Amino acid sequence: MIVVIVGPTGVGKTKMSIELAKYLDAPVINADAVQVYKGLDIGSAKITKREMAGVKHYLLDIKNIDEEYNVLEYQKDVREILKEYKNKNVIICGGTGLYINAALMDYRFYEDESNETYEDYSNEELYELVLKKDKDSKIDKNNRVRMIRFLNKKVVDMVEPKLLFPDTIFIGLTTNRNTLYDRINKRVDKMFADGLVAEVKALYAKNSNSKILNRAIGYKEIIAYLNGNITAEDAKELIKKNSRHYAKRQYTWFKNKMHVKWFDVNFQKFEETINNVKLYIDSCNNNQNMV
Repeated sequence: MIVVIVGPTGVGKTKMSIELAKYLDAPVINADAVQVYKGLDIGSAKITKREMAGVKHYLLDIKNIDEEYNVLEYQKDVREILKEYKNKNVIICGGTGLYINAALMDYRFYEDESNETYEDYSNEELYELVLKKDKDSKIDKNNRVRMIRFLNKKVVDMVEPKLLFPDTIFIGLTTNRNTLYDRINKRVDKMFADGLVAEVKALYAKNSNSKILNRAIGYKEIIAYLNGNITAEDAKELIKKNSRHYAKRQYTWFKNKMHVKWFDVNFQKFEETINNVKLYIDSCNNNQNMV
C-alpha cells in the first residue's frame, strides 16, 4: 500500500508521515521539490535526523544546489524505490503535487524533440505559441527560457491520467485559513531565529548562479536582501506572503488533480488527527481485503 500525505505548507505533514511510517512499518519518500537539495534546510523546513526517529527516508539531500533535478528524474527515482518495496507499505509525503502525480500516474515525458532557439520571437510572440500548444499553460510569459523549453518538447494530452498504483491512499491535512496563515507566519519567524539568513548567505557566496537557490521561497527573498534590494524585515514579510500564496496554489492543485480524503487537523491534540487517519487507512485496507 502507498499512503500519500499532502496538504499546504505548515499544516503538519512531516509529523503525520513519521507517525504513519511507524504504524505501517514503512519508509518515507520525500515529495518536496526543494528538499531534494543539500543545504536547503532551514528555508525548506526540512526534517531533521532527530525528527526522523529512525524512519528510513528517500530523496532527501540527493542533489547539490548547482545541479539540476526535474520531474522526470523524480518520476524515475520514485518508481525504482516502489519496485524495491513492492508489496510493502510506503509513505510519500510532500507539497509538490506535480512530482507526486508524475510518480504515481501515467505521466509521459519526452526528451527535447527540437532545438529551435526562437531568437527572432519576442516574449509576447512566444507566449502566444505556448497558449496555442496548451491553452491552460501556467508558464510565466516573462520566463523566456521555460517557454522555449516547453515549445521544444513533445506533449501528450491526457485529460485524465491513469493511476498506475491502485493500492494508493491520498490523505490530505487541512485547517482553516486564519490558523494556517498564523502557523506559516510563526514558522517563518522561527526560520529567521534558527539562522535562515546565515544559511542563505553561506550558500549564495559559493553558488550565486544556482537556479533553485534563486527561485525557491525562503531563499530568493533573502538573496534580495543580501543584494541590498530590500531590508531584512521586508524579506521576512515577503517570505510570509509568498508562502501563503503558495499554500493557496497547493490547495488548488490537490483539490483539482487528486482524489484526496481530507482531515481537519487538531493542532492542540494532534494525536486525535493521527488516530482518525489511522482508522481511515485501516478501513481502506479492510475494504481491499474483502474485494
